Amino acid sequence: MSSEHTFERDVERLYLAHNGWLKTWLRKRLGEAADADDLAQDTFVRIIRSRSAIHDLRQPMAYLATIANSLLINRWRRQAVERAYAEALAERPEMHEPSPEERLLLIETLVEIDELLEGLSPRIRQIFLLSQLDGLTYPQIASRLGLSLNQVQKAMGKAFAACYANRFE
Repeated sequence: MSSEHTFERDVERLYLAHNGWLKTWLRKRLGEAADADDLAQDTFVRIIRSRSAIHDLRQPMAYLATIANSLLINRWRRQAVERAYAEALAERPEMHEPSPEERLLLIETLVEIDELLEGLSPRIRQIFLLSQLDGLTYPQIASRLGLSLNQVQKAMGKAFAACYANRFE
């Protein structure tokens, strides 16, 4: 029997044994059955894509909960970015309204930036965003935040290092 066939059988067993439990677990956190069903499906899709051995899991529910929780966090992060984007658009004078495609690309980019900067202090994130999204120069950022130019440069160095590490390591 091929390892491919064995993996598929292991996923099927895991699904049959724990999908109902996972959906209930997600419903408690989300409050909606449809969203819970979607995230449960996404959890199993992630397992299939990872191709990690699952035949000898000691705690399959903990494994599923960990993956589902990660998906929940990503979902909540994306929703927060979408809300912030909508608020930022509402505050701007009416200009060119982005198309749905442009809006989706912008939100995807913002979510990716948010993930790249995860773990940095709020100050470093703010400095990075002022530079990269608002287009402010380092001296302008230093003036606006009451920092020295050296502090801004060091913060940007940390932000770029985090982006590089998250992207390429």
